[in-house]
Amino acid sequence: MRAMAESITCRRVYEDPTPQDGTRVLVDRVWPRGMRKDDAHLDEWLRDVAPSTDLRRWYGHEPERFPEFRRRYHAELRDSEHRTAAEHLRDLAGRGRLTLLTATKDLDRSQAAVLAGWLSDEH
Repeated sequence: MRAMAESITCRRVYEDPTPQDGTRVLVDRVWPRGMRKDDAHLDEWLRDVAPSTDLRRWYGHEPERFPEFRRRYHAELRDSEHRTAAEHLRDLAGRGRLTLLTATKDLDRSQAAVLAGWLSDEH
């Protein structure tokens, strides 16, 4: 799985795409504010893999809540509602470079970062 970990990156959707991005997938449940769909340069918008609305609101990007957010989000990823989308991302990552896109400013404490780690581990 080490090769898969190296092929998954996280970036803000507002950043310009690069040739190194590979497949670009937006993993936010809500469309990014102020972003036109034509300007996003996406291959897919996979909102079903995003945290539930309740979890997203509870987290509120409070840094001290991140460990618990990660734990709860991992539980959601194992849930049937998210499983198909998560497995689709795993398949995409197995085919080559994958860039998980989010509007979140703090990439290290985002659902994209949790997803990248989850995809790199065996679950």
